[in-house]
Amino acid sequence: MSDHTHHLALEGARPQIRNISLDNIAALAKGAFDNDEIIPLWFGEGDVKTPAFIGDAIYQAIQDGKVFYSHQNGIPEFRGAMADYLTGLNEKPVGPERITVTSGGMPAIMLAIQLTTGEGDNVVIIDPVWPNITGIVQIVGAETRSVAMDLTDDGWALDVDKVAAACDSHTKAIFFASPGNPTGAILPVAVQKQLLELGRKTGIWIISDEVYCRMAFDQNVVPSFLDISEPEDRVLIVNSFSKSWSMTGSRLGWMVHPPSLAATMAMMVQYTSSGTTTYLQYGGIAALRDGEEFVKFMKDYCRTGMEIVCDALDEIPRVILRRRPVAGMYAFFEIDGMTDSKQACLDILASSNVGLAPGHFFGKGSEKFLRLCFCRAPDQLHMAMDRLKAALK
Repeated sequence: MSDHTHHLALEGARPQIRNISLDNIAALAKGAFDNDEIIPLWFGEGDVKTPAFIGDAIYQAIQDGKVFYSHQNGIPEFRGAMADYLTGLNEKPVGPERITVTSGGMPAIMLAIQLTTGEGDNVVIIDPVWPNITGIVQIVGAETRSVAMDLTDDGWALDVDKVAAACDSHTKAIFFASPGNPTGAILPVAVQKQLLELGRKTGIWIISDEVYCRMAFDQNVVPSFLDISEPEDRVLIVNSFSKSWSMTGSRLGWMVHPPSLAATMAMMVQYTSSGTTTYLQYGGIAALRDGEEFVKFMKDYCRTGMEIVCDALDEIPRVILRRRPVAGMYAFFEIDGMTDSKQACLDILASSNVGLAPGHFFGKGSEKFLRLCFCRAPDQLHMAMDRLKAALK
């Protein structure tokens, strides 16, 4: 296709689609996927393969003929296993009627936004935040409103009064992640309760991204909105198998929603993906029932990576790391004197073959930051940090 033809095709797209920025981490990394000289620390993906017991369950499901259309909310076995898992993990029981399986965490978030938000509405997004949520809101024709967390010497903190001030009669949802990507910050229960009360008072939906909830270094699970909300509260929990079970390529996620929405969610899945791949759900069941040892391994793997990276960052005079992350798989650090985080990443890539993500992708106030994924083998991280020390000297 010629550039002229491509331009004509793009002009035919909706304005909301045309206006979505193509400047993202994937674009930055384009052309470097097959370069073995580069240590790729820009994506939220580690180098640990999906464990064999999950792969075996998927293979066995295929052999058993589990290859046909699925229930829209998920096969009963999956929903039952997920309900048991969440009930055991959190403080309140979760019934299978509240579970809808999705083809990854990203479709779960898309369904949550499509369910709650339309053209002319707005979504309050708490940042620094994973940038894809902004594009999703734009796709449905809504406005994004940013509320930045404050970085203090004690870590990242959220002022709920600022969130309330950003809301108006057109606000349909408040989106945040705990633990955060890229910050690794965990919202205290007291702050979660304030957000829940704000949602109850205004009718605004709370969309809680809890993808990293099993990756807190000093606790088994991060406090969830499932602990403090009632089943019919306007609360949507989105999650994924990608991180804790190292299944990024499998594209398997889920949503917890009010039980009254089960039929509605089934309808929405029908009109989007027609259902999540059946045999992958059996891999998810194996992960939930037999994966606790692997979840602990992934947490310890990331903790080791965090210590390697943060020890090295502490030795670089230009780096400002006020507090080490307490969860997740990212270091989000400032560079003294840096004014263009994207150019800094390009320069580091050119000089050191280390791929990092620029802070401006994660919020307007994050230009002085870079994000580094430390879910990687120690020898690779030591090599990457030696290169980074030389690049930032």
